[in-house]
Amino acid sequence: MPRHDPRNRTRYWSDPHTPGLSLMCADFTTQEFPPHVHEAFVLAVTEAGGAVIQSRGVAGEARPSRLYVLNPDEPQSSRMGTSAGWRYRAFYLPQRAIDAVARGLGIERAPYFLRNDVTDRDLIESFLALHRALEDGNDPLHERELMIAAFGSLFGRHGSGGRRAEAAPRDRVLLARVMDVMRGRYAETLQLDALAGTVGLTAFQLIGLFKRTTGLTPHACLTQVRLNAACRLLERGTPIAEAALACGFYDQAALTKHFKRCYGITPLQFARAAA
Repeated sequence: MPRHDPRNRTRYWSDPHTPGLSLMCADFTTQEFPPHVHEAFVLAVTEAGGAVIQSRGVAGEARPSRLYVLNPDEPQSSRMGTSAGWRYRAFYLPQRAIDAVARGLGIERAPYFLRNDVTDRDLIESFLALHRALEDGNDPLHERELMIAAFGSLFGRHGSGGRRAEAAPRDRVLLARVMDVMRGRYAETLQLDALAGTVGLTAFQLIGLFKRTTGLTPHACLTQVRLNAACRLLERGTPIAEAALACGFYDQAALTKHFKRCYGITPLQFARAAA
């Protein structure tokens, strides 16, 4: 379980000029993130210290000399490791923000990244400058210029035109069917055996399916579906307690616990930034 140290500090906000783009400044002393996914494309620049990040079965290190990139819906977890702290700046780009960047670059879609860690000093400096400019928010034209230049260099130097290795066709079909059930019924009390039964599997086989295809358990995936739904409601101004119940959490405290564990901020911080 993560330890919530009072010295941990975060600031989370939305960029008013790029649809959907959210940003975070984090200064963690003890924070740990359990396995989770983001619907958004995530990019993190470490300013000091570091952490061990697990993704795609590989443990990498977030350090000031490395840019960390995560494709949408890519499972990850992180821990402090031997570092006494971790101060970083992060970008979160949902599909509409990715599309806005792609349009500015004149490409149809963002590339897929075969590696999560990128060692490129010039690029790291470019994203630090971009993040600081967006934090100041004083010059939209300059901010857009920095964004297009930074992402253009990232996509051109390190993006792959290829796609991730796909799961076996049958696994892909079965997973999609179960995820459809989760997305349609996340507010309900779903049972593992019942979910397995929707695709003709045992509970044990369903757990294996999720591990093979997502790296997460069915429960962890359902929690992510619920958190994503809660984010959409909070963005629309829904009260936190109401959003918690509408998304299948027992109460506001349960939503806050999972939100803080997975995102490093509280639902209240997220709601204020969205507003």
